[in-house]
Amino acid sequence: MEAGKVLLFIGLSLALLGLLLLYFPKLFFWFGHLPGDIRMEREGLRVYIPITSALLLSLLLSLLLHLFRR
Repeated sequence: MEAGKVLLFIGLSLALLGLLLLYFPKLFFWFGHLPGDIRMEREGLRVYIPITSALLLSLLLSLLLHLFRR
């Protein structure tokens, strides 16, 4: 039962995030542009490695899950 609630929460959160990205893309202009994120652009090649952005996103998601478990 508990796993079902977690999966439902994750699914709804992803759907909400998808809607935000679709209708308000400028809210997430910072993702991939923080210090520590690696961006390489050459002719015919683009590589994005958002290390800092991924760490920040992981921290926020961990905090949210911790708050909802209480």
